Amino acid sequence: MMNENIFKAYDIRGIYGEELTDKIAYYIGIAFGQKLVSLNKQIAIVGCDNRISSNPLKAALVKGILLTGIDIIDIGMVTTPMFYYAREYLEIPAGVVITASHSPAIYNGMKLSFDENGRIYGDGIQAFKEDVKKAMTGFVQKEPGHLKQFNMEDEYKALMKEKIILGSRKLKVVVDCGNGTASIIAPYIFEEIGCEVVPLFCDSDPSFPNHHPDPAVEENMTFLKAKVLETHADLGIGFDGDADRVGVVDELGNMIYADMYMAIILRDLMPRLTDKRALMDIKCSKALEDEIVKLGGTPIYNRPGNSYMMKIMNEQHILVGVELAGHVFFADEFYGYDDGVYAALRLVRILSNTTKTVSQLLEGINKYYATPEILVKASDESKFIIVNEVMEYAKSKNYKMLTLDGIRVLFTDGWALVRASNTGPNITLRFEATTNERLNEIKNEFVSALNEVIAKHQ
Repeated sequence: MMNENIFKAYDIRGIYGEELTDKIAYYIGIAFGQKLVSLNKQIAIVGCDNRISSNPLKAALVKGILLTGIDIIDIGMVTTPMFYYAREYLEIPAGVVITASHSPAIYNGMKLSFDENGRIYGDGIQAFKEDVKKAMTGFVQKEPGHLKQFNMEDEYKALMKEKIILGSRKLKVVVDCGNGTASIIAPYIFEEIGCEVVPLFCDSDPSFPNHHPDPAVEENMTFLKAKVLETHADLGIGFDGDADRVGVVDELGNMIYADMYMAIILRDLMPRLTDKRALMDIKCSKALEDEIVKLGGTPIYNRPGNSYMMKIMNEQHILVGVELAGHVFFADEFYGYDDGVYAALRLVRILSNTTKTVSQLLEGINKYYATPEILVKASDESKFIIVNEVMEYAKSKNYKMLTLDGIRVLFTDGWALVRASNTGPNITLRFEATTNERLNEIKNEFVSALNEVIAKHQ
């Protein structure tokens, strides 16, 4: 039997050996290969992150794909953005990268692309689940496909050096890879670009012994903050487990969330753009919306999730986008997908051409008081029901709200966000207001409403 809960909103993900097994990976490979055959594709790319379980999963997946007659280029251990670039460089749109991103070490997963439209997600993931179930009941084996190896490291390094030319200011950068897959590539790129690099947890170790590789959570940035202050660095950069997300620490040891990182980027970029639309997810601060408007731009809100962000970026030809979680999207000089290393280098390039510090580049941005993301445990089966009931509460109050994903309730002096996590058994909350007092009022109201709903489901 297969645990169908591994088919998430953006990818396939579960606890290795319990929910996601080598046997399931084999059948995923068969279903994936059969899908490519139906699309008249002949070849796919396969890569994986540095997790202990990634190579066994990849071996099983590859075995299944090959049995459908599809050829494979194995690009080995790569960050997720290296996999994305392999699709561009090799001109092979179909592929699978095995990764659980920032999830704990016991997890693993897969991100899949069938064609030029990019990763499958949402309904596409659910449809593929049915394909896997069919593959498990039997399939017609074909003449096996061929397997080749290709190393993307040199090509990826060359891409970064081509895209990012620094100014005259020499920068000291602390690079925290969190022992994730970024360890195999990121420190070397920063050095080759021209930075003085202070490496932190840049040894590949999928047990993540030092801290969880999620730079959107301030607790995980503690060591990076301390190292920036200790070494008098110009900034610190943190990456998640598969390096598609970025976190920033300024020269004073303060964490800079991705929405404020984007404010710095847009202050530099917006004057050069004729299309001044900027995409932001519903978790971002009102301060970013304010800044986009100040710069003559148009803020566009979207539901969180890099697949959903890339979809809107591509469909509406938007040049820049950001998620609070640290996914950043550039289509002005880049390919439109999220690459944590490239995003970090865009900030480094700005710094190398100014005498200002990171904190000075943030001066003048409107001040709001906000909570970090708050996670409340709720099962995958109940979390969407609970959020819908909180939505009914907000409707009963006649509150104005965005309903792109859960609810973002809009007040004249703040907002409240309640949504079901798409990557785990949680409900995500975030609150923001013009004063601390108002922040606590909004937070208390919606935490109380949520707790009442949860109590009914226990």
